[in-house]
Amino acid sequence: MGSVSFLRVRALMGIPVAAAWGATAVFVLLVYPCLSRLVRLDYHRLGTGVREADLVGLLMALAMAAMVSPVGFPVPVAGWQALFFVATCWFVVNVVRSPATRNVCRHCDFHHGVSAAAMVYMLAAMPHGDGGHHSVWPMMVDPATAQTYALPAVALVCAVYFLADGAHTVWRAFRNRRTGAMLPPGVNSRFGCRVVMNFGMAGMFVAGLVP
Repeated sequence: MGSVSFLRVRALMGIPVAAAWGATAVFVLLVYPCLSRLVRLDYHRLGTGVREADLVGLLMALAMAAMVSPVGFPVPVAGWQALFFVATCWFVVNVVRSPATRNVCRHCDFHHGVSAAAMVYMLAAMPHGDGGHHSVWPMMVDPATAQTYALPAVALVCAVYFLADGAHTVWRAFRNRRTGAMLPPGVNSRFGCRVVMNFGMAGMFVAGLVP
């Protein structure tokens, strides 16, 4: 970060430092409900697909917090790309075969596959630094560059998708509340995390379209 003060408004993709810290805090807070579900829920009863969804949600929250953090993250991006690429393939396969023992609908597997693929794209298309720890991790906040995403059309499609899915998830949550539907444990928590993650990812893609 050099000698530039954290309080100075500086941005990559139009994200001021103060906003970046706020977004970092939001994504870090998402880690708690994800971990809580993984610890307390009975996945033998809920199904393996539910556990996989909660696990990938945790990984995405950690990765998003690292990407938007003004201090960067000392983990090579290639490792995260490989992890999310494997996750993408896993969920795509499950969309096709969708075994009943997973207890997850194809739409949910599709969403997690799209989310993992979007992370692969984001990690690859976001500008990277030329040296230091930033050379192995994308930068959302840096005073020395004003680059945007590579292949901006893909970023636009991703932004539209996550905005739409976020709005649809909010509608589903209100519909369930209005009808008094009996939901399995963890569903409301999962809906909340999905909404926040959707709008957070959409915001990062939109910011990446602004030079």
